[in-house]
Amino acid sequence: MTEPDLSLVVRQVQRGDRAAFRSLVEHTQRELFRLAARLMGNTADADDVLQDAYLKVHRALGDGQFDGRSSLRTWLYRVVTNTALDALRRRAARPAGDDRELAAARVDAGRGAESQVALAELARWLDDLPVEQRAALVLCSVEGLTNGEAAEVLGVSPGAIEQRLVRARATLRKRRGGDD
Repeated sequence: MTEPDLSLVVRQVQRGDRAAFRSLVEHTQRELFRLAARLMGNTADADDVLQDAYLKVHRALGDGQFDGRSSLRTWLYRVVTNTALDALRRRAARPAGDDRELAAARVDAGRGAESQVALAELARWLDDLPVEQRAALVLCSVEGLTNGEAAEVLGVSPGAIEQRLVRARATLRKRRGGDD
């Protein structure tokens, strides 16, 4: 299947074309799911985040909220990241309990045990970080965005991203030193 011109697809969605929105989802879901899973630490929560994010995207496109000042990819990353950060904040506010075990029980077995182990390992390392540092680290160090791109996704300055990365890496180094 050939890759459609997503800017054309967006214009079609903005005019109410449901098939165009399905095409947008089809061509972005793999990358956005990976981002959500890395931010959330498990695929069950990532599924929920991605579904919520696509609802927001559909609503925003229908309301004309995407004006094209940023790239579509950056805007989609921003919607998914903000949706994930909200979910992480809600998770942190809940009473103590092992949410990861509950989420693991809901995981689709077709996702692959190896990726589940990798996500669980990543989540263990990132759990100690504030959500803003976690997002900066995932966007830059895992997803490969530049500090400028991550700043645009998170709505902060590149300097703020650099500061979050420095703090996140210091926390992880300290933790690694404590585990030895």
